[in-house]
Amino acid sequence: MLYIMIIPGILFYIIFKFIPLLGSVIAFQDYQIFKGILGSPWVGLENFKFIFSYQDFYQVLRNTLLIAFYQLIFGFPAPIILALLFNEIRLMAFKRTVQSLFYLPHFLSWVVVGGIVFELLAAEGIVNAVRELFGAAPILFMQEEDYFRSIVVISGIWKGVGWGTIIYLAAITGINPNLYEAAVMDGANRWKQIRYITLPLLYPTILTLFLLNIGNFLELGFDQIFNLLTPMTYSVGDIIETYVYRAGVLQGQFSVTTAIGLFQSVVGFILLWIFNRLARKSGQGLW
Repeated sequence: MLYIMIIPGILFYIIFKFIPLLGSVIAFQDYQIFKGILGSPWVGLENFKFIFSYQDFYQVLRNTLLIAFYQLIFGFPAPIILALLFNEIRLMAFKRTVQSLFYLPHFLSWVVVGGIVFELLAAEGIVNAVRELFGAAPILFMQEEDYFRSIVVISGIWKGVGWGTIIYLAAITGINPNLYEAAVMDGANRWKQIRYITLPLLYPTILTLFLLNIGNFLELGFDQIFNLLTPMTYSVGDIIETYVYRAGVLQGQFSVTTAIGLFQSVVGFILLWIFNRLARKSGQGLW
């Protein structure tokens, strides 16, 4: 029965993950939509040469790397910290209420969240209204390059941090309570219990999710950036996904954008392989 239960998951990955890989061949073609894959001429590595010689590609790649790095540094630890805080709440009714409030943003689309962000940071928004109370001049945050990456990271944390705690809370629930009782008998306070019991036993879960995030390092998500990007912030916010949308969907350069997507996948696989090798030295790893 267990093998029968995993059949839908296997079919999903075969149909939507593995079969579409065959379409990657158009990265090596001058793909023409009316001729299809079989009728389009082969061009070898010309598409890859084109993207690496394209001036804007390096700016797009730089923006992607910087935002991905900021999200990894600030966004990845956020659910861990929040899960530890949730675990310390003893009043269950209050705990469930707070958890529900943190889960709610996950179910909002980035169109809605983007609208909220624009309203909050508008010239007459709440943030600038508070600034004016202290005598500060209003700032057009969404049109300023200096603030865009911070807004992306903060809005991403706000939207996903609550949902990200679910796995960590489940792992914490699985920890044997006798360990905490023994620690209390030895005089360990709450901070020491977190340091010497909770975090070490959470390490395998943290490492697994970290490796999964590394595999998608260059895939920031199109929806968030597209809904927050403005013409004034293109120089710091234009990433690979938004460039692929413009070049592939709007301009019809399917071969070039497929080559970029293949480049993303190769970089993600290399990073995952490197960090998995490092993780195996500590006895953990995905394989």
